[in-house]
This record gives sequence, C-alpha cells and structure tokens, in this order.
Amino acid sequence: MDTSLAIETRSLRKVYGSGNTEVVAMRDVTLAVRRGEVVALLGPSGAGKSTFLTAVGLINPPTAGQIFIGGQPVLDGPRALVDLRAFRRRHIGFVFQKSNLIPFLSARENVQVAMEINAVTGREARRRALALLEELGVADRAEHSPAMLSGGQQQRVAVARALANRPSILLADEPTAALDSVRGRQVMELFRTVAHQHGAGVIVVTHDHRALDVFDTVYEMEDGLIRPAA
Repeated sequence: MDTSLAIETRSLRKVYGSGNTEVVAMRDVTLAVRRGEVVALLGPSGAGKSTFLTAVGLINPPTAGQIFIGGQPVLDGPRALVDLRAFRRRHIGFVFQKSNLIPFLSARENVQVAMEINAVTGREARRRALALLEELGVADRAEHSPAMLSGGQQQRVAVARALANRPSILLADEPTAALDSVRGRQVMELFRTVAHQHGAGVIVVTHDHRALDVFDTVYEMEDGLIRPAA
C-alpha cells in the first residue's frame, strides 16, 4: 500500500451503451497523484474529463480498471470494495463551476453543514468552519448569505466547505469558468495552497490556460486518453 499517493488509477475504462451506440469515454487511464500535489487536467469538451473526475470521485464507477485512494483499493471496475458513500464523505471534497452554496444559510453555516452530515456538531463544527473561512480570506463574510458574496468569495466558501472534513482528495470541475482572470487566478492559487498546506491531492479540470503555472503537473485528455501536456 503506497500511502504517499492520494489517488492512483490503473487502466480505467468507461463505456456507455453497447453495439452501434457504444461510446468509450475513458481508455486505459493510468494516473497517480501524490499527497500535496496539485494537478490540472485540460482537454476539449467530450474528451472524458468529467467522466474521469466522477470516477475518481466515486460517483460514476468505471467499466473496468482499479482506483486506489490513499493506497487503499476502493473500486475494481464497477465493483465497490468499500462503502462508497461513507468513504466519499470522509476522503473526498468537491468544488464545481458554480459554488452551489445553500442560499438560506450563511457562509459559516454552509461550511458547518458539511461537518454536521459527518456527525461533527456544535462548538467544534463552528470553530473549524470559522478557522477555514479565516484561512481562505473570507472570515469577515462568515455571517453573510451567498447572495451577499462576490463570485470569488462564493468559490472560497465552497473550497472551505470541501475541506471541512479534512479530505485527502479535492476534485474541482471548471471552478473558474464564471470568474474573471484576476479572481480565476486567485482561486487556482488557492488550490495550490490547499494541496501544499493540507497535504491533499488536488485535481482541477479546466479550460483556463491563464494560470497553469500554479500547478505541479499538467495533463491533457483527448478521446478518453490522458497524457502529460506538451
């Protein structure tokens, strides 16, 4: 068991449909992401990026291949080797293109609720929520509703929420698509900080080439294959 790796995939393959309607979304995808490493995944629409992200996020299992998280085998093809729902809550954080914050909760409550789902409640959940908001530069907005936050602030709260349960993996799908170049770069730099300071393996799917210098490794995906970027 190689616990230095946050994520390892071996020969992942994902097929939708069959016969004349068969579509191969992933082909023999083998990839390793170290703890503390921040990785960008580029590629055109339809390349298989979201399929890969939902596979390693334990949402959409592969047709074949293996996934290891923290050195532990969790999927062998579509066969689950752990309780996927419980494992996902403990080990994986997600950030999406839209922050998807709960509109009737404050920034602090949006972070806190992620811990309450995992049975961390009361004073400890509040303390950690405020600490994460402080770390991510939005502590002064802790009691504001999402509607009172800028797009960049909302994404910072979304990152705080994703980190609430101390995940070993953070997965982000087009997190800067709705942001301007300055705020987009700030969010990308935030992922680098999260990876290096929290020891999480971070994968960011993006079309945004403006801040690729913040990543440790950049990959490209096309026709279901992943390779190092040129």
